[in-house]
Amino acid sequence: MFKLFTLPRLSWSSGNGAQEKVVLTAAEVESLRSELADIEEREAQLKARLENIDETLRSAHLSGYLYIRKRWAALPGEPPPIDDTDIDDWLPRFAVLYGACLYLYLLCTDLSPHDSTLLSDIVEIDQLPSFKREDDETRHAFYILTRHGLRYECSSSSKIQVDSWLSALNFDCELESDTSKSK
Repeated sequence: MFKLFTLPRLSWSSGNGAQEKVVLTAAEVESLRSELADIEEREAQLKARLENIDETLRSAHLSGYLYIRKRWAALPGEPPPIDDTDIDDWLPRFAVLYGACLYLYLLCTDLSPHDSTLLSDIVEIDQLPSFKREDDETRHAFYILTRHGLRYECSSSSKIQVDSWLSALNFDCELESDTSKSK
């Protein structure tokens, strides 16, 4: 009677041609089915995530990795901020210029942005002086200043990438930087 309730033996072949028999209990089979269902659900979520990222990048005006750090303007009555140019707090972020916003993602595969800024809140965009990192890599930089006093300092080792961001942001924000005014 007990043999009626046991699962048939599954055969697994090993690399040396010998046959090994594995007996699984009903609980183990159910556990494996549950794991497979979880894997299929995860696969579906990742596919949807990839399609969302793909659609966003296709319709984005500009996107790419930039090294970014944030600074806040001093409030009235506060002492001026300390000179922190020697501090290397530049973090890589995936920036996407899409619609009326600038989105900052931790990674290009993230589904939701880590930070965002409306283009209508941007009051100033301009270049910063190039600088060298400790590995002697030259970084070209620019900044974005919002009306709330938040300043995004952005850099890249590619001058072409920085110039592309400056021209796209100036065009989308309908601003002229100091460098374009002097030309």
